[in-house]
Amino acid sequence: MFEIGKIPPQILEKIVMKPMMESRVKREDVILRPKTGEDCSAIDLGGEFCILSTDPITGAAKDIGYLAVQINCNDIYSAGAEPVGVLLTVLLPPESEEALLEEMMTGAIRAAEERNIEILGGHTEVTDVVCKPVISAAVIGKTRERKILSTGGAKAGQDIVMTKWAGTEGTAILAKEWEEGLRAYLTEEELKTAQDMKNYLSVGKESEIAFAHGATAMHDATEGGILGAVWEVAECSGLGVDVFVESIPVKEETKKICKAMGIDYLGLISSGTMIIAADDGHKLVEKLQAEGIAAAVIGKLTDGGKYMLVNGMRLPLAQPKSDALYDAKL
Repeated sequence: MFEIGKIPPQILEKIVMKPMMESRVKREDVILRPKTGEDCSAIDLGGEFCILSTDPITGAAKDIGYLAVQINCNDIYSAGAEPVGVLLTVLLPPESEEALLEEMMTGAIRAAEERNIEILGGHTEVTDVVCKPVISAAVIGKTRERKILSTGGAKAGQDIVMTKWAGTEGTAILAKEWEEGLRAYLTEEELKTAQDMKNYLSVGKESEIAFAHGATAMHDATEGGILGAVWEVAECSGLGVDVFVESIPVKEETKKICKAMGIDYLGLISSGTMIIAADDGHKLVEKLQAEGIAAAVIGKLTDGGKYMLVNGMRLPLAQPKSDALYDAKL
């Protein structure tokens, strides 16, 4: 029986990835193929490379049109590329009202305008196979100078840099979904600050800066949070990693929400936070901060195992499990 969240990597490899890789069809124009932890695929169309990625929004019920576009664009940015357009599939439960679809599309259009991309089409349907609204996006992007960064491009000895804060997206979702209940734990100002973290969901600017710096791998910290994203970069690159847990930036509002809801912010969905593998990570942090982007060096890639350094102790870094978002309750 599966738990809610991503399929465990071992099962994903056995049932999904291995059969795909063993398919007899291998086109020469496909230059980046699926891999556990890899967010994008790429096709050579004769000019710039075409980058593709897709993801649904399932952990939220509010602002899902806005979230779907922003989060999927981040996968394109993580490849060092530029998003161009998005296709949306919207599935609504029976008896949904027009206002719901209007709110979803208003949010999607606003996010597309912020990212300077077009909504290219998609599909809308009312179906009894869903019990709440579901939106899935497929984003199409193009490379800069035919260069692609993959999640698996990290090298031993490089620094791990993260931008913004742990639990960025999760904080915004929980503060919106559980607004009334959280008023017992946060002031109105704190709650507003937490909800406004949805304004930090794009990683477009840090992608440009890290790409120019010479980063070799980038990964948007989605399900599994900061620790899950770092694990995926290391695993995808065939490396070990030391994570400096005490160096991971986190907002006080996130800490308060997670404490109230009994979850760990290090495992909370963190879209808007980019995990970057690069040489001279401290210099990259300076460049990011000069552009108003919070950033910190939070680890080092190694040839050994995957570990967390906490209070002077060296603890194993486990593979990501179900996101903390699904365990949140008041």
